[in-house]
Amino acid sequence: MFLTYMETVTKELVSWMRGHESSVFSISVHASGKYAITTSSDTAQLWDLDTFQRKRKLNIRQSVGIQKVFFLPLSNTILSCFKDNSIFAWECDTLFCKYQLPAPPESSSILYKVFAVTRDGRILAAGGKSNHLHLWCLEARQLFRIIQMPTKVRAIRHLEFLPDSFDAGSNQVLGVLSQDGIMRFINMQTCKLLFEIGSLDEGISSSAISPHGRYIASIMENGSLNIYSVQALTQEINKPPPPLVKVIEDLPKNKLSSSDLKMKVTSGRVQQPAKSRESKMQTRILKQDLTGDFESKKNELPDGLNKKRLQILLKGYGEYPTKYRMFIWRSLLQLPENHTAFSTLIDKGTHVAFLNLQKKYPIKSRKLLRVLQRTLSALAHWSVIFSDTPYLPLLAFPFVKLFQNNQLICFEVIATLIINWCQHWFEYFPNPPINILSMIENVLAFHDKELLQHFIDHDITSQLYAWPLLETVFSEVLTREEWLKLFDNIFSNHPSFLLMTVVAYNICSRTPLLSCNLKDDFEFFFHHRNNLDINVVIRQVYHLMETTPTDIHPDSMLNVFVALTKGQYPVFNQYPKFIVDYQTQERERIRNDELDYLRERQTVEDMQAKVDQQRVEDEAWYQKQELLRKAEETRREMLLQEEEKMIQQRQRLAAVKRELKVKEMHLQDAARRRFLKLQQDQQEMELRRLDDEIGRKVYMRDREIAATARDLEMRQLELESQKRLYEKNLTENQEALAKEMRADADAYRRKVDLEEHMFHKLIEAGETQSQKTQKVIKENLAKAEQACLNTDWQIQSLHKQKCDDLQRNKCYQEVAKLLRENRRKEIEIINAMVEEEAKKWKEAEGKEFRLRSAKKASALSDASRKWFLKQEINAAVEHAENPCHKEEPRFQNEQDSSCLPRTSQLNDSSEMDPSTQISLNRRAVEWDTTGQNLIKKVRNLRQRLTARARHRCQTPHLLAA
Repeated sequence: MFLTYMETVTKELVSWMRGHESSVFSISVHASGKYAITTSSDTAQLWDLDTFQRKRKLNIRQSVGIQKVFFLPLSNTILSCFKDNSIFAWECDTLFCKYQLPAPPESSSILYKVFAVTRDGRILAAGGKSNHLHLWCLEARQLFRIIQMPTKVRAIRHLEFLPDSFDAGSNQVLGVLSQDGIMRFINMQTCKLLFEIGSLDEGISSSAISPHGRYIASIMENGSLNIYSVQALTQEINKPPPPLVKVIEDLPKNKLSSSDLKMKVTSGRVQQPAKSRESKMQTRILKQDLTGDFESKKNELPDGLNKKRLQILLKGYGEYPTKYRMFIWRSLLQLPENHTAFSTLIDKGTHVAFLNLQKKYPIKSRKLLRVLQRTLSALAHWSVIFSDTPYLPLLAFPFVKLFQNNQLICFEVIATLIINWCQHWFEYFPNPPINILSMIENVLAFHDKELLQHFIDHDITSQLYAWPLLETVFSEVLTREEWLKLFDNIFSNHPSFLLMTVVAYNICSRTPLLSCNLKDDFEFFFHHRNNLDINVVIRQVYHLMETTPTDIHPDSMLNVFVALTKGQYPVFNQYPKFIVDYQTQERERIRNDELDYLRERQTVEDMQAKVDQQRVEDEAWYQKQELLRKAEETRREMLLQEEEKMIQQRQRLAAVKRELKVKEMHLQDAARRRFLKLQQDQQEMELRRLDDEIGRKVYMRDREIAATARDLEMRQLELESQKRLYEKNLTENQEALAKEMRADADAYRRKVDLEEHMFHKLIEAGETQSQKTQKVIKENLAKAEQACLNTDWQIQSLHKQKCDDLQRNKCYQEVAKLLRENRRKEIEIINAMVEEEAKKWKEAEGKEFRLRSAKKASALSDASRKWFLKQEINAAVEHAENPCHKEEPRFQNEQDSSCLPRTSQLNDSSEMDPSTQISLNRRAVEWDTTGQNLIKKVRNLRQRLTARARHRCQTPHLLAA
């Protein structure tokens, strides 16, 4: 976050300050103009406006935000207000916490949002989202009053005190802007509503009051700017205070009754008590003193002040109060505050005579230098004489330093000083004012002849003992406080008071001056501070003003005080115009001559520079060539040396290579021997490991053979027992097996039917879902295409209004192209869907074919099982009929096993129909294949057993070998 410091007059960027991360919502400037505080929601920073550097930073927790941080008026205190209603006061220089205000009572606790402080910094007003207003006394550090606003007020948006010329900064009228856009002005002491501005129809958004409290500027909610006159709104705000001096008179003969002194208060208007006729007559008698009335009007000053009373106050205290000094000076000098005229002078920019002011008067503070330069330029633009006045910066500097934050007041104070207290100073320009210095010398000769004679004896003129004091207005010989005290008296008296001050300063310093004998000592004395009491000097000035004869008194030769005119500044031409014009012409001629001389000198310097540059380039070229030649010789020598070194290095490298080769051969031989030994050890270890593995495998094989033999014997016994058990239970379970087989066949058929039904439903659901998906895709595609077409149509319709017939024809062609593209895309989609449909039909046909094949295979397997069961049943029946008959083996060899079923089939074929014969033939083939496989498995088992026995017999011979 950046803060820019702009110059209001020249509208130039002076500096920018960086440090805030969030937006800045409050800026407060110290009364001296040296410091400023910027506030954001998370931090507050203190800046030094002379150097534009950040001095301190106030950091807070994220949970507690900053509401406002600002300087108290006319003090060195910073007030910080946080969102948790805590208020702290800090010392500006040390940032030491001076105090913290206590928490408000719970019965009237509000969250503070807006704040206002009186001009004397004693009372703090705070408000927020409530109709209660808290008034804090910062001296007693306590809440001394709670004001309840009308019920219409629900929240307070802005607070500002109304300044008054007669309340000494303790403002009594407070402006309260509420949420309804009405700003109400109340008296804090009487809690009385004085007046209000704004209305519900035309509410106020923000408002500001002028420094003197004469006008109120308000920005309305509709964007207009309204300016209100406070004097027209009320007659009681600016009413002057009662007179300090009152006359006690005897009571009239007919006394007033108590009922006559009663006052009636109606709707804020004040009525005066009724008076009797005698009192009215006495009032008329008192107003007959016209001379006193004229004097009082003559001594009346702006803002309700009286010059005579101020002079009485000044003689009693010796100076004006520091807090009100600037206000009194502005009233004494009757400054018109011509903003427009002053802006016109400032807009002319910096005068050419003061462009290099910093070189002659180096000032540390850049701000003070800019203000001084701007003020002097305005004076030079006002009157041309001031552009050639050498002592003008010395004259203006103390006032610039005093009023650096208000340049308009600074300019008008200096202009008033020049018009009144610098009368006849420029009649002998450019020489010092001989006539003014002669007045001073005459007064000094009358009051202190000895001192004047001492000056004459040492050739010290008034240009040495009077003019340095006048041209610097005593700023070199007095401190700030002494200088302010002196000018309190100068501005309160006749313009001749300044000249009398010069005489009084010399008379009060007569002792050190009479002891000086050298001219340098006198110069040092009148240009440096001396050990002199300014109060003694001021009393001496008043004594001289009273005791100086009229014929030599400066007031008879100087005009009375004349204030600056309002609106435009007066013309200042009290100087010898021909001298100034001659000096201007001479200065212009000298400037032109100097410019010509500078141009010629620049031309000569350029030529000389070119010649020197050419000579330097030539010398550099020769030197470079010489250096190159020497460098070439050096390089040649270095190359020869490097070649010799390279030959030697190559010889050493060859020797090293030979040594390395020999070492490499020795190492290879040792590595080979070590590798052979390692290989031999590994082979021996492998042989031992193989021997161990062979013994372990022999032992495991013997155990396995023995276990296998035992398993075979047990298996043989089990087979025999199972055979007998099977033969026993075969007859019993035959019928149950047949029933179970029929039940299984029925269950299987039901299962197959259910699966076929589910499969068909699945196929139908897939087809339905595919059709729905295709339909949705088509609809979405149609909608998308239609949306595109609608959008294109809208775009084309918009372009129709702006384009001519040719453009409209082009748009039609684009639409036709889009339609063709749309049809092409639809055809592609339809073709893709047709191809997908063909694929699906092919897949369904394949699945149906596989289903028929599976059904055929299932039927064949059922027929084979039935034939097998039938054969077994027939055999069982034959065995039951003839148990003594010896059953011949059914499978003697492969040839017999393959021929027996065929023979039976041939014998029975004459009794069977063709379909039954075909199924029986298939079953016979399947049973032949099954029997052959069983025979092969038995033979393989026998061969493996024989081989294992042989291997067991050969194992001892292998071990022996």
